[in-house]
Parts: sequence; structure tokens; C-alpha cells
Amino acid sequence: MSKRGLWTTTLIVAAGAFSPLYALESGGTAHSNFIMWSVITAGFPLGLAAAGCGLGQGRAIAAAAEAIARNPSATGDIRGALILGLVLIESLVIYTLVISLILLFGLARISA
Repeated sequence: MSKRGLWTTTLIVAAGAFSPLYALESGGTAHSNFIMWSVITAGFPLGLAAAGCGLGQGRAIAAAAEAIARNPSATGDIRGALILGLVLIESLVIYTLVISLILLFGLARISA
């Protein structure tokens, strides 16, 4: 991993880890700030999963197109493996969405 990628990852993890601290302000607006930061914190993993999913799907489709171009007689097998791979890649984003929604509504219910 490059130095820039390491710093970017560190900053994203720190922002996600320290964002609940901003929700703990004293005063009358603590509840609304808690909800606001809960939404932002629940959105970080979904954005990262969607970005990784998009990159993975692009690479999978490119590899499948190259494989079909090299061996057209194996099109059916390659297509089946491609569809299975794309389904598994897309399930990552769906699981992340479900977990983010659980965290979002669970935190909102706890703070109420």
C-alpha cells in the first residue's frame, strides 16, 4: 500500500471512530447532534463498500471479457462464474446497507 493510501485509510478510520465524540456535547442540542453524527457514521461503511464493490465488479467484467475473447468456446462456463461472482460482490453492499440501517435505527432508538 502506498504512503498516500495509508494516510487516507488512517484518516477515514479516525473520522469514523471519533465522530461519536461530537455527539456527546453538553447542552440542549445533544440529541439532534447525536442523530446527525449517527447518520454520517452509518454512511461511511456504505460508501466504502459501494466503492470497493464497483471496483471489484469492473475488474471481474474486464477479466471475463478478456477470457471470452481468448476462448470463445468457454463462454457459458465463464458467464456462469461471472454472474455468481457479481452476485457475491453485490451481496457485500447489501449486507453493509443492512448493518448500517440496523446501527442507524438502533442508535436512534437507544438515544430516544
